[in-house]
Amino acid sequence: MTVLDSPIPRFHLAMPVDDLAAARHFYGEVLGLEQGRSSDTWVDWNLHGHQFVTHLAPARAQRIHNPVDGHDVPVPHFGLILTVPEFHKLADRLRAAGTAFVIEPYVRFEGQTGEQWTMFLLDPAGNALEFKAFADDSQVFAA
Repeated sequence: MTVLDSPIPRFHLAMPVDDLAAARHFYGEVLGLEQGRSSDTWVDWNLHGHQFVTHLAPARAQRIHNPVDGHDVPVPHFGLILTVPEFHKLADRLRAAGTAFVIEPYVRFEGQTGEQWTMFLLDPAGNALEFKAFADDSQVFAA
């Protein structure tokens, strides 16, 4: 059984870094993690089957946001990668509870490699959470 076949949910964790080149060296070369998608402000890493993302955040203010697809993504954030039906069930449950989304549920990379549903919200303490679901689960780490 592979990680992608596992019934145990994989985690998604995003952490701020102040130097993407140093992060690429450490996570890619020192730790030997496989790099996935990236931009000039973030890099996806395969952390033993879990999606770990380093986001550029030179000044660690109380609230950090990175521009992604026209949205201000809160960093750090964490969450789970769900199935598409589980994602929509959770989104409906959150809406029914009156949850204020930081980023409403929507599809990223539609029709492209890595197509995914995503949504962001804050817990009562202000911690940012992202829940996502991939159209093709084998593309979680596709570049």
